[in-house]
Amino acid sequence: MKIARVLTSQSTTPVWVTEQNGQLLRLTGDPLAGTARATSETVVAVRWLPPVEVPAIICIGLNYRQHAVESNLPVPKEPVVFMKNPSAATGHLEPIRLPRVCADEVDYECELAVIIGRTARDVPVEKALEYVAGYTAANDVSARVWQLQRGGSQWVRGKSFDTFAPLGPFLVTPDEIPNPNRLVIRTRLNGEVLQDSNTADMIFDVPTLISFLSQDTTLLPGTAILTGTPQGIGWARQPKRLLHAGDEVSIEIDGLGTLTNPVMS
Repeated sequence: MKIARVLTSQSTTPVWVTEQNGQLLRLTGDPLAGTARATSETVVAVRWLPPVEVPAIICIGLNYRQHAVESNLPVPKEPVVFMKNPSAATGHLEPIRLPRVCADEVDYECELAVIIGRTARDVPVEKALEYVAGYTAANDVSARVWQLQRGGSQWVRGKSFDTFAPLGPFLVTPDEIPNPNRLVIRTRLNGEVLQDSNTADMIFDVPTLISFLSQDTTLLPGTAILTGTPQGIGWARQPKRLLHAGDEVSIEIDGLGTLTNPVMS
């Protein structure tokens, strides 16, 4: 099932919907608990929200082999973990806003996001996928100067500006994604493909990440795990390809649809 949260012209309260035959149908039940059911009521979205309200956004750096190569960094022996401020989350078709305090440095990163469906702690690898509510596309928008020079050696500041975590458009349930580590993943900037890879290139696969992050640590329902970006980031290109007002950036992942955001100053 493909699940989204939207606002309608009739309500400012988020509405859960699913897509069937090109229409959005209102849902009943709890998508995170796996009890969502479609009704016959059609819904017209006037605004797309992140598919879930995220209590935490946990991110993995350098998790694609070819991205480590382009970054001239060794392949990590353990996952590289950082976090984004949950208020950075935004939805499909919502603008990525370039911060006033940023120079010419804002970059795109296509990522597969894993959404935790139930409280997880000390999860063994072999049972990790049982805790997944679904998957969605993510853009780990990054201010590179703040990430690398102005963040006190930590990445969080450069990753946490408002609108720097687009998610969506849909949360796709695990029955439609039997193997999250066999998905084509791409970034298009103004229609041009700049990242083109497969989640099979991950150094640490999805079950390993869930198990690792849950060691003596509680992952709450709705937690988003951003699993890393492949090669092709703008900062590593010569010349650099960064985001500017008027651009449109799209993240495409097999089976999950396309997450598109305009860029505004």
